[in-house]
Amino acid sequence: MITIKEVSSKSDLKKFVTFPFVLYKDSKYWVPPIINDELESFDKTKNPVFKDADAWFFLAYENDKIVGRVAAIINRLEVQEQNVKKMRFGWFDFVDNTSVSEALLQKVSEIGTANSLEYMEGPVGFSNLDKVGVLVEGFDHIGTMITWYNHPYYKEHYERLGFVKEKEYMENKFPARNADPKLFTKLNDLIKRRYGLSELNFTKTKEVLPLADEMFDLFNKTYASLSSFVPITEIQKAYFKKKYISFINPEYIKFIKDKEDKLVAFAIVMPSFSEALQKAKGKLFPFGLFHLLNAKKNSKDVIFYLIGIDPEYQNKGVTAIIFNEYYKTFTEKGIEMCYRTPELEENLAIKQMWKHFDSVIYKRRRTYRKDL
Repeated sequence: MITIKEVSSKSDLKKFVTFPFVLYKDSKYWVPPIINDELESFDKTKNPVFKDADAWFFLAYENDKIVGRVAAIINRLEVQEQNVKKMRFGWFDFVDNTSVSEALLQKVSEIGTANSLEYMEGPVGFSNLDKVGVLVEGFDHIGTMITWYNHPYYKEHYERLGFVKEKEYMENKFPARNADPKLFTKLNDLIKRRYGLSELNFTKTKEVLPLADEMFDLFNKTYASLSSFVPITEIQKAYFKKKYISFINPEYIKFIKDKEDKLVAFAIVMPSFSEALQKAKGKLFPFGLFHLLNAKKNSKDVIFYLIGIDPEYQNKGVTAIIFNEYYKTFTEKGIEMCYRTPELEENLAIKQMWKHFDSVIYKRRRTYRKDL
């Protein structure tokens, strides 16, 4: 018999966070989070997302053994301000037993119905900077710190339980050598002259921080038209600055400004921490931090994490300036492979931006929905 229990204590929350360590203990592709980091993101006193969101965490038990988990989420900005009556769910993991997945999703459904919501969708996080989508292709590739990995049977569970595809995301990769400078060096100079633009590079994190708010504002502006977008709030900006900016090599952050010194484009690339996180096994100490710092300094793989371009400058070749700067940085650091985070299938602007790089789609993921 399957029993569902709501997380109500710190020890329960730790069980929620560590359940995947058991579920994926034999997987060479799953990338574990840092346990304390994950606990903090679920702490309602520390993560500012809870000022605009409610969340419930559930564990599924069979014979006193944990066999599944799910987070049920209501983003009030989405529901009240955007009038999107969506019940979110994420961090959804389970053994290959439909009774388990069904019982967990029933809890999500009950909360959605009680709050007069119209449908449920997942797996998604609290906001657009969280992980998204269940993996449906590419199970034989290592995960990343910013995506969920899952067993192949997850997809069948969704479909067996009456869920239908809502959004499709693609993950692409390309060798760094495909960033052929012939494609953008001349264009780089032309675009800068035509629009009065200039690049901004960094060598220290403290140089980036004063500009981070402006970057998040541009991020909101760039993606406002996408169907799934929920803006980052002021208080979330402060939290993300503290949590993420120090993690990223400052030389991997590129800004483009206009002649009035206004930010019109930015890009953030991260070194791949996947293998380092596998070695860390969820803990920073005693050796996890060493593995992460080593990856930050020496990883030959990078992930394009965020790109934002002011709608006024989209399709005007501004990416030539960005890629010209990255070409110089990647050449200096000997970067070999570039990976891109999940991109919405409907995001044509992103597809256009990467058209010259001979990217290969190596993973697909999707969210599923079901009417309440």
